Amino acid sequence: MADPRDTDPDDQDPRERGLERRSAAPAVSPWLVIGAIILLGAVVYVLSAMTGS
Repeated sequence: MADPRDTDPDDQDPRERGLERRSAAPAVSPWLVIGAIILLGAVVYVLSAMTGS
């Protein structure tokens, strides 16, 4: 069961502190998204070059 809001951190369940720490960080790095977009662009460029000639 979850602890009520605004409870003393010493009284909180340790599992909840772990979940709180994980949720503070973004799930996906912005650099990973940028890299995926660049990679997708490169794949589209290569495919268009292969079919265009």
